[in-house]
Amino acid sequence: MAVAHRLDHIAPFHVMAILEKAKALEAAGHDVIHMEIGEPDFPTPAPIVAAGMAALQNGRTFYTPALGIPELRQAIARFYQQRYGVDVPARRIVVTPGASGALQLALAALVNPGEQVLLPDPTYPCNRHLVSLVNGEPVSIPVNADSGYQLQAEDIARHWSANTVAAMIASPANPTGTLIAPDALQQLHQAVRAQGGVLLVDELYHGLTYDGDAHTALAVSDDIFVVNSFSKYFQMTGWRLGWLVVPDAYVDAVTRLAQNLFLSPSTPAQYAALAAFTPETQLILESRRAEFQRRRDALLAAFAPLGFKFPAQPQGAFYVYADVSAHTDDSFAWAEQILQDAHVAIAPGRDFGQHQAARHVRLAYTTSEARLREAAARIAACL
Repeated sequence: MAVAHRLDHIAPFHVMAILEKAKALEAAGHDVIHMEIGEPDFPTPAPIVAAGMAALQNGRTFYTPALGIPELRQAIARFYQQRYGVDVPARRIVVTPGASGALQLALAALVNPGEQVLLPDPTYPCNRHLVSLVNGEPVSIPVNADSGYQLQAEDIARHWSANTVAAMIASPANPTGTLIAPDALQQLHQAVRAQGGVLLVDELYHGLTYDGDAHTALAVSDDIFVVNSFSKYFQMTGWRLGWLVVPDAYVDAVTRLAQNLFLSPSTPAQYAALAAFTPETQLILESRRAEFQRRRDALLAAFAPLGFKFPAQPQGAFYVYADVSAHTDDSFAWAEQILQDAHVAIAPGRDFGQHQAARHVRLAYTTSEARLREAAARIAACL
């Protein structure tokens, strides 16, 4: 039986091969330090869990409106006002089954078969794969440390074609942890608008920034699609809940898509997420953000002497993108070797694109400072 042709353009996660081998080592009794998967190691804050349990006990188990419960959409709107000083009407906020659901809605509303979306290389692989899912064509543009691994306005002018309809960036970015500066974001938006296109901005790691607060793209214009999630900063990965901020012109289209694709987001997760914005939860999240910053600093200090190069300072998320060309010209094989010899699991660059992928790895600091230093010591012993 034939598989749909779109699958020709959707690659597997190569890091899952690393994870599978790491699990096999653990099953054989070895202690593996995990730095390969992008998931916070902190549990969901207790007030959120309690709200979710209360929702279940109170029978909150039926479908909700397709765009989410009004209380949560309003809470997200208040969050934008309180954190960024930006007014976002609740009618433009769509609650989704994770950020992946938000991206599916945005791309399905924007991209016709054969139309192009510009993305940086490296970037989170699902972004380009979701373009392929709607039969669009992802166009990967090589970016480097001098631009913070972010698309710039001149990239739009250089790579836009008659078939291009949108550009997508992330800030903070995965795998690099870098932010786009507010003036560069404004210039990028202007360049996309000048071509008659639409800008999508992934803000999943907002809240997890360490050298100053991130600026939301919604402060630049109300015609930008913005994706966010309860997974990373709010540490609700398994609850599968995100949101999409939609320009007014697309609200009807996105509503029809949400009704047909998802019916509604998880009801208990939505009621649980209402507790994400309480002062009690925010105190917990901010203490964990400070811990992530300490981990970042510890990782950079421990790995730099080993020949890991960090050409761009990671400013957010919980990743660093390291140049390991001093040790290898095949980072996938090297990651496998490091796992076998040092029992440290890291992500090879090939998951995130093609541009200099073989000389890079992604390190996730989603484990304790002590474990990060131990990982560095183990790797040092194998070099």
